[in-house]
Amino acid sequence: MLIGEFSHGMDKKNRIIIPAKLREGLGDTFIMTKGLDSCLYIYPKSEWEVFEKKLKALPMTDKNVRAFVRFFFSGANEMEPDKMGRVLIPQSLLSYAGIEGEVVSVGMMDRVEVWSKEKWTAYNESDMDMDAIAAKMNELGI
Repeated sequence: MLIGEFSHGMDKKNRIIIPAKLREGLGDTFIMTKGLDSCLYIYPKSEWEVFEKKLKALPMTDKNVRAFVRFFFSGANEMEPDKMGRVLIPQSLLSYAGIEGEVVSVGMMDRVEVWSKEKWTAYNESDMDMDAIAAKMNELGI
């Protein structure tokens, strides 16, 4: 399971270090793509294959399905960290996520989210009513 929050920087070559604790759960190669909320998602290959299978089962005649699939697959890149645990983030993904320097990597059970430090801070400082969210999760059976 991928858990935890890790702050780190990006070097001049647009590489970030995938923290060792997260790298263990991601495996030798993984998929990085655009994520929701203006962050990047990193999936272990096995989880990406599960996600891909679910998307293949959706009706491609539905315009929203096609848009959803395009969103994730157009930005998808297979990654393999170097010996120091670094990966090069493509410019298109950096632009999408607004990443310029400091990043935060967050373990999210089956994937890792990579946020710009500024966006992560703003997200955490936003006025989320966690009591209302918890009540909604309760209605969903969680």
